[in-house]
Amino acid sequence: MTVTNNPPLNQPSGVIVNHHILSVLVQNRPGVLARVAGLFARRGYNIFSLAVAPTEDPEQSRITIVVDVDSAPLEQITKQLFKLIDVVKISELDPRRSVERELMMATVKAPEDQRSHVAELVNIFEGKIIAVAEDVLTVSLEGHPDKLDDFEELLASYGIVELQRTGRVALPKLDRGSRLRAVTNPNITGKAG
Repeated sequence: MTVTNNPPLNQPSGVIVNHHILSVLVQNRPGVLARVAGLFARRGYNIFSLAVAPTEDPEQSRITIVVDVDSAPLEQITKQLFKLIDVVKISELDPRRSVERELMMATVKAPEDQRSHVAELVNIFEGKIIAVAEDVLTVSLEGHPDKLDDFEELLASYGIVELQRTGRVALPKLDRGSRLRAVTNPNITGKAG
């Protein structure tokens, strides 16, 4: 499956970037991330975004990798990843059936005459002002990567001093049936009070 996204801000206008979004469950051991990243580097696969953190099981981590389709055929990527001993499971996430999020923090110029405009923009995007100095604000925003792209583009007109994005994290959406079954689980006893 191929995912077509809006072009990142640093891409020339009109360039369409296609991605695979992979969720890779690995053993939480020293060096695993380095081996995964090394595999991509050796094969010349372009990683657009990478995020990693432990899962609900402290012995495992989930790596969310967004890979440029043009540099890496999906079948080849998965074959190479499964050669790594610490890889437990690989899932490709269809954006129509998954929930994606990313975090952005940015320090933006906000002199007194523009501060209210920047604050209003942050409010419109449901972000937060997390630090204030004389002529700059540090803001944060969590959401779908497209939302962050739009926010970043609008912040640029004020002057971005520093910017950091986490990279995507994603999980499959819950289907309506499984959510309803969880609510009506017959193994749960007792009366609601």
